[in-house]
Amino acid sequence: MSLDPLRVLLVEDDDADAMLVEDRLAATLPRAGVTRSASIGDALGKLAAGVDCVLLDLNLPDAGGLEAVVKLRARAPEIALIVLTGLDDEAAGIAAVEAGAQDYLVKGSADGARLARSVRYAIVRRQADAAQQQLRIAELQAREAARLERGLAPPPLVSDESLWVACRYRAGRRQALLGGDFYDVIQTPAGSLRIVVGDVCGNGPDEAAIGVSLRTAWRALALAGADTGVALHTLERVLAHESQVPSMFATMCVVEIDVARAHADVILAGHPRPLLLDGSEVRALTGARVGPPVGLRDGRWGGGEEAKLPPGWTILLYSDGLIEGRVGAGAERLGEDGLQRALSEQIAAHPHWREQPEELLDRLIARAEELHGDALTDDVALLLVGSRGA
Repeated sequence: MSLDPLRVLLVEDDDADAMLVEDRLAATLPRAGVTRSASIGDALGKLAAGVDCVLLDLNLPDAGGLEAVVKLRARAPEIALIVLTGLDDEAAGIAAVEAGAQDYLVKGSADGARLARSVRYAIVRRQADAAQQQLRIAELQAREAARLERGLAPPPLVSDESLWVACRYRAGRRQALLGGDFYDVIQTPAGSLRIVVGDVCGNGPDEAAIGVSLRTAWRALALAGADTGVALHTLERVLAHESQVPSMFATMCVVEIDVARAHADVILAGHPRPLLLDGSEVRALTGARVGPPVGLRDGRWGGGEEAKLPPGWTILLYSDGLIEGRVGAGAERLGEDGLQRALSEQIAAHPHWREQPEELLDRLIARAEELHGDALTDDVALLLVGSRGA
């Protein structure tokens, strides 16, 4: 593929040397547009004109040696750079390449063909370097996202073979990294099951970091056997100390299940109610203690009572990214009622969903996106927990 027409900036204060370079470029790159500057100060002002390659003399009146290279690289790191050295100063050219130039040429010894080839190769190398840098950035972002996801959505810590867990975590379409949604499920030494799904208000790395802090603190408190209400008060303190954003808060749904008695204690801190799957019926799990989100420093989650769970119970906890999508062209959200209907439809269409519960969660997300007409814009955290009891 031809790189013509090229835009070359020649930075050379010696008229004779400049004329020689211009003549050789005209003969070998006839479509190239060559602009000349006699000083580094003047050259810096011309970089905004869409220059593809700079030919830079290392001996200028206002910048000598590597100083000129450093100034050009600082102003335009994306532009290909070739330095021009004297016959007895080849070491300076090598040092310039080590400082960021793509190539160096000894003035007077480079014929037109070599000069043209060096310009073309310098541009290609610079483009390759830029692509490689973008790839490294993408790989770093992917690794960071993976680390964050492990912190926000860790593997379940459940040893009881009569229980099963399925989970899904989807980052929102508009986010480069994960947001602040998180979940966790652990079985305590006493045998009870503790579950949490939370959503830190906002999207971005700060919210993700807070989500990891809250999730980690919650697991430690749950394993230590802390009362759920005490744990939430402690998480408020964690949020207050860790957050760098004023008025940051997090909604949470916390469920503690006495597996032997099949009773569930539910606390809703500004969060949607979990859903109970009872055979082919889907309904909201009642009896919850309701209060404000964690971080608003109200700290009261009262009322409600333990809910009796049916044999072979299944509970779905989710973050509100799943229900914030709009239905069709209207402005109405899918909402909790719409989610119940969608889940009921999926259960009816796939009666053997218990054999592969993760696929049920995938289909539920896909249905929410279908109703929304596009990918969901917010993070979605889903946690499906069930008993194999008859």
